[in-house]
Amino acid sequence: MKVISTSKAPGAIGPYSQGYEAGGFVYTSGQIPLNPETGSIPEGIAAQAEQSCKNVGEILKAAGVDFANVIKTTCFLADMGDFAAFNEVYAKFFTSKPARSCVAVKTLPKNVLCEVEAVAVKE
Repeated sequence: MKVISTSKAPGAIGPYSQGYEAGGFVYTSGQIPLNPETGSIPEGIAAQAEQSCKNVGEILKAAGVDFANVIKTTCFLADMGDFAAFNEVYAKFFTSKPARSCVAVKTLPKNVLCEVEAVAVKE
């Protein structure tokens, strides 16, 4: 197993890693829309979805893969009413249409509107 870490995505704010590589797969921790350079969180679901996806992308890149290698995502929304707007942004990044679960949750860290995690195959 190999820990994946990059300064181009938010650092872990708890007892976990940004990602792991194991058994030919890359697993990212859930990424909230925290800008790693400024520590700020953008306003609105579209901007937050964009930043969350960018953060996932940076962890994938640090592991030597990209969005095309992603086979499964799990997406968390604070409000399922944001589903369509979230999907519009998500579709720009995950063009290979990996398997996905998308659920609404009561609260996300830092009261953000979304969080995205991914599993990618390393070929």
